[in-house]
Amino acid sequence: MHCELVVPGLLAAAQGIRLPAAELILAKGRRTHSEPRSVERWLQDAFELEGAAFPAGALTILARGAAAPGEFWIRADPVHVQLMRDHLVAGAVSVSNEEAEALRDALNRHFAGRLELHVADPLRWCARLAEPLELREDSPLGRSGGELRPGAPGEGLLNEFQMLLHAHPVNEAREARGELPINSLWLWGAGPAPASAASSWQSVTADDPVALGLAQAAKSRGRALPASASAWLERLPEDGRHLLLLDAAAVAALEQAWFAPLLAALRSGRVGMLTVHVPDSRSGVSFETIRGDLRRFWRRPRPLATYEA
Repeated sequence: MHCELVVPGLLAAAQGIRLPAAELILAKGRRTHSEPRSVERWLQDAFELEGAAFPAGALTILARGAAAPGEFWIRADPVHVQLMRDHLVAGAVSVSNEEAEALRDALNRHFAGRLELHVADPLRWCARLAEPLELREDSPLGRSGGELRPGAPGEGLLNEFQMLLHAHPVNEAREARGELPINSLWLWGAGPAPASAASSWQSVTADDPVALGLAQAAKSRGRALPASASAWLERLPEDGRHLLLLDAAAVAALEQAWFAPLLAALRSGRVGMLTVHVPDSRSGVSFETIRGDLRRFWRRPRPLATYEA
């Protein structure tokens, strides 16, 4: 069985942290480099999607089986924006299910006939648009936030979002509790659902609905992310090729829940090949390791962050 992990941000997140199992897997394998890419661009290339835009909105809805051919979707994730001297700075916020549903209903009443918002989960919203919208910003909100510049496509729509959300009771209650208001939406990933996608994986496992939407488009099996590699491997067949998308935000937890069990599975032969992709590293690096590679005693483990040097 060939297990492939995509872990954006892994090398940077491991700065100052020792991860023995992950270090051993990466040190013993063969390293290849490619052009640095966001995980969205990596997925777009891996699933052979046509076109320059990455239709994250449509893929998010497709993961739920709700996207019809020809419909134009966009991701519209809830954010808090702050006014700077010549631009707005957006940042992610925590949102409850009840807050998301109340804000969705208010926005849908206001924009009836122009757009229809759907809440995939409290932090991931999508909008079906009556008319296509061209975007210059076509990526998710980064961990450090993002900027909304004057004159950007969709600026009129953003202004309407902000005016409506400003006085909504949900935000009044949040501010009364000392929480940041949800005063705008981050628009990205516009386009229709792909007519087709290619996949060499029998299954795709992820928390991100975009990856699960790609699995749906490619007719691969989509799986929700379990708590650990042990639970994941229990559900997989003895052979085949399987893709897993992980978040490196809690990198120490990844070591215990994922890398250590996968190293054990590689040693035992349960996993025949393990590939780790870090597409957004400085050199777009991938590491491919088989069981026999673990005997390469001369290849000593080293901190993951040193691969960024």
